[in-house]
Amino acid sequence: MKRKIAFLFGLMIIIGMLAACGPEETQPTSETEGSNTEQGGEESGMPEKPEKLTIWVNAEEKQEEAVKQITAKYTEETGIEVEAIPINMLDQIEKLDVEGPVGNGPDIIFQPHDRIGDLVLRGLVDPVNLGDKASEYTETAVNAVTYDGEAWGYPAVTETYALFYNKSLIEEAPATMDELMQIAEEHTVPGEDKYGFLMEAANFYFSYPFFSGNGAYVFKNENGNYDINDIGLNNEGAVEGGKLIQSWYENGYIPQDLTPDIMNGLFKEGKVAAVINGPWMVREYADALGEDLVAAPLPVLENGENPKSFVGVKAYLLSYYSENKEWAEDLMAYITNKENSMTYYEVAGEMPTRVDSIDDPLIADDPIYSAFAEQAIFGEPMPSVPAVQQIWDPINNGLSFISKGEPVEPVLDEAVQIIKDNISASGVNQ
Repeated sequence: MKRKIAFLFGLMIIIGMLAACGPEETQPTSETEGSNTEQGGEESGMPEKPEKLTIWVNAEEKQEEAVKQITAKYTEETGIEVEAIPINMLDQIEKLDVEGPVGNGPDIIFQPHDRIGDLVLRGLVDPVNLGDKASEYTETAVNAVTYDGEAWGYPAVTETYALFYNKSLIEEAPATMDELMQIAEEHTVPGEDKYGFLMEAANFYFSYPFFSGNGAYVFKNENGNYDINDIGLNNEGAVEGGKLIQSWYENGYIPQDLTPDIMNGLFKEGKVAAVINGPWMVREYADALGEDLVAAPLPVLENGENPKSFVGVKAYLLSYYSENKEWAEDLMAYITNKENSMTYYEVAGEMPTRVDSIDDPLIADDPIYSAFAEQAIFGEPMPSVPAVQQIWDPINNGLSFISKGEPVEPVLDEAVQIIKDNISASGVNQ
C-alpha cells in the first residue's frame, strides 16, 4: 500500500512538472484527440489530405495487429488509407537509406530512441513538433526522443526492468538491497541449483542501476545535452557499484557461468526466489508460475536512493523523405493518444509512454505491469548520441573481469580509457 501511495504521488508530481514541457508552438488539433479529421486546407490549418500514408512497423505479430487495429480507425475517421508494412526495427534504417531517396520509403518509421542520434546524423529523419502534446508523455519519454534540443519522434512504448519474484518462495518483495541480500543468503543452495536472487550482473544494461544509483553516469547530461568527453563510469559511485556487484559473485549468490537461458529456466522451475528482467518475459514467466508471479520496483540502495534503471523508448519517427509530413505527424499523434496507447498495450503487451495511460486501472492495478510503470519513474533514458555505441563492449568486458575477482577501480579505469579511445577512433564528436 505504501508503495502504491508513493507511486501515485510520484505521478502527480510528474504531471505537474510536465505541464510546462512543450514548446510554445502547437500542432493544429480537432475534437478527436490526436487526429485532424477536417478536409485539409486553410480552415483546419492542414494541407490537403493525401490518399495514403505508409508506416513501417516492427515485424512482430502482436505489434503488427495492434497497429492495424489503430490505423483502421484512423482511416475510418479521416478517409486516409494507412499502409502498415512489417519490417524488423533493426533493418529499417538501412532500408530507409536505400528506399527513401528513390521515393519508395515510408512516411513513418518505428525505432528505439537510442538510434535517434545516428538517424539525425545520417539525415534520415526530420524533427517533429510535439507542441502542447509533450505534456501528455512522461518526462523520461520526452527526454528520450529529444536530441540536440529538438524532439524527433512521438513516444509510443517504454521499457525498463524490474524485480520479478515468486510468491511461493518469498511472501513480499524486498524493499531494500539489504532485504534482497538476506533473501539471497537464505535461499541460495548452489548444489541444488536453488538461488535467492539472480540477474545478468555482468551485462551493463542490467547492472547500470547499481552504478547510477551511487552517482555514476555514462555521459554527463546537462538539459538533454550529452558531453561525451565526460564519462562517469569510473568515478566514486561507479567503483561503489562495481564492488556491490562483485560481492554477489564472491558470496556465491550468482554463479560465474550464468546465462539468460539458465536464469530464466531456473526461475520458471521455481528454483529462484527473485530475478531482475524486463516486461518481455512477463508472459513466459506467467505461463510457468501463474499467480505466484509478482513484480516490484528495484530495491532501494543502501544510500537510500532508488536504482536508476536504463529506460528504452520506442517511438514513431518522421521520415525526411515523407511528402506528407503534417498528416504523418497527425497519424503519429493519433496512434499514441490515450485510447490507442491502451489498445496497443492490450494487444501487443507493451507499456505506453503516456502519463494518463500509466495511471489507467488496467496498468495501475496490475500486480506486474504497475511495477514496471513505477520503476520507469526512477529510470533514465539510454543516451541517444552515436558515441554510446562505443561503451558496451569495454564496460561489459570490465564487468566480466570484476565478476572474476579483479580489482574494481583499475578495471573501470581501463574500461573508460578504452571507451575514450574507441570514440576518438570512430570520429564521432557527439
